[in-house]
Amino acid sequence: MYDLIIVGGGPAGVAAGVYAGRKRIKALLVTDTFGGQSLVSNEVQNWIGTKSISGFDLGKNLEEHLREYSDVEIMDGAWVKSIIKEDKGFRLQVSDDKSVNTRTVLIATGSRHRKLEVPGEKELEGKGVAYCSTCDAPLFEGKVVAVIGGGNSGLEAVRDLIPYAKEIYLLIRSEKTKGDPVTFEKISGNPKVHIVTMAQTKEILGTDHARGLRYVDLETSMDKELLVEGVFVEIGTVPNSELVKGLAEINPYGEIIVDHKTQRTSVPGIWAAGDVCDVLYKQNNISVGDAIKAALNIERYLHKE
Repeated sequence: MYDLIIVGGGPAGVAAGVYAGRKRIKALLVTDTFGGQSLVSNEVQNWIGTKSISGFDLGKNLEEHLREYSDVEIMDGAWVKSIIKEDKGFRLQVSDDKSVNTRTVLIATGSRHRKLEVPGEKELEGKGVAYCSTCDAPLFEGKVVAVIGGGNSGLEAVRDLIPYAKEIYLLIRSEKTKGDPVTFEKISGNPKVHIVTMAQTKEILGTDHARGLRYVDLETSMDKELLVEGVFVEIGTVPNSELVKGLAEINPYGEIIVDHKTQRTSVPGIWAAGDVCDVLYKQNNISVGDAIKAALNIERYLHKE
């Protein structure tokens, strides 16, 4: 019986693990890999205290830090298949058909970017294809880029890119944006920004790096191409919350609803932190802070039991 099982090896999961280790909580962290979504980034420039680091090195550093704490066991290359509530805590079924029992659980499974699922996207991810304008906009200084997405994510990506990019093409699949009208008015008035409506992306072009994209003009059914040096896919994210569906309260977007003072979910004994939650901003640094908050609250909960 563990005191705590942490599900996830991104910044949130590792931060909780480090604090569990420091508090001598008998804990287990289960993850298929370390690093979270940043793992595919060539360069992360907003990890506080580090000017620049690759996603690979960030994941490596997170793992090395966690392994300094012998009180925290690590089950890597594995994932949790189900969580079952029992009289004295929870039973978790893991991918290698093992069952592990715990008094408390912290869900730090993050989210995954919604993909276009077009040729070239997967091959060029991290090579000009990006999913986080807050993280990667400075890498496109002086370049021509495209942003795909007509909602608030797309508009905010354009706004993030304006100080850096030379030109920005915003591709919207419908006749007009679904995002905030005030934000749209601000960005559309910028001479750097070109709005392309009724555009459905069909392929991202390039071999070693993104060099352009092909889209269909839905009004004319004609194929068109744009020469760009970067493509930001901003069509939303999908929280990895499947584990607690039917167990904890989840909002219409699939995010786990938490008390933002403690990170507690609607189920006593289960906490959640990071991008899987209904947090306003999806950022590594915020995930770390929320996970630490959760770990400290879990320690208090365990002492009161």
